[in-house]
Amino acid sequence: MSTFYETRNISEYLINNNGEFQNKLLSEAVNVASNIESILKAGNIDLLKNAQRLALYVVENTKDELIIFAKEEGVAWAKHSLTLSFKLEWVHAIRRALWHFIKLYDALDENSRYVDDFYEMEKKVNDGIDEFLNTFFISYSEYKDELFLAQRKLVEHLSVPIIPVSETVAVLPLIGSFDPYRMEIIEEKVLTDISRLRIITLIIDLSGISDMDELTISHFQKVLIGITLMGAKSIITGLRPELVRKMVHLGIDLHTYTETKATLQQTLNTHLIK
Repeated sequence: MSTFYETRNISEYLINNNGEFQNKLLSEAVNVASNIESILKAGNIDLLKNAQRLALYVVENTKDELIIFAKEEGVAWAKHSLTLSFKLEWVHAIRRALWHFIKLYDALDENSRYVDDFYEMEKKVNDGIDEFLNTFFISYSEYKDELFLAQRKLVEHLSVPIIPVSETVAVLPLIGSFDPYRMEIIEEKVLTDISRLRIITLIIDLSGISDMDELTISHFQKVLIGITLMGAKSIITGLRPELVRKMVHLGIDLHTYTETKATLQQTLNTHLIK
């Protein structure tokens, strides 16, 4: 026996009454309604059109399409830094509007009351909306995280300036604090630029570094080893007393991998004398 809640019939009902559906949405989401145009302008996101798309995916239980759509929306909202509270209000408004129209659809036939069908539809609608929200927020967060890491990597690369001072000599002045991530960037930048710039001697000035933890010092040693394996020579200048004491207490002997000089100026004078 066929049931009253035929998804195809409900989809057609929503499509045929799209104007009323949109009006109901706007009345349910007052804050979003006043920002429809600004969101369209900022991210080329048509909230009303996308609301019908989501409603049809939910009613028709097309989970794969719904998940793809949620991922696309998550990236779009993250890319344009649109307010998440608007999205949350809008999706909940879609849920309420959808139930409102299912009730109107049900009222078309007063003799048809299928309790089991109602609960099946209730589960389908709520599960679909929740699936969309969950996938949307995961997609939004992943895109934001990737964007943050890309921006951080760019900033870290810019903060590792390898400055050629002759055809074969370059200077790397390091300042600020260090963590394993920044040391990875330094390693990548140093080894790449030694090859790209054909550097024979790299002078690493640490006068702007007051401290490194044990893990960072260990990683720094690996950078010095990498420089040697690239066929270049490293010279460290500007070691501060606090950092020297820590290296001594840890039993670290940098002379195995590099030379040390007191100042950058002294080293440059030596290497740039013709």
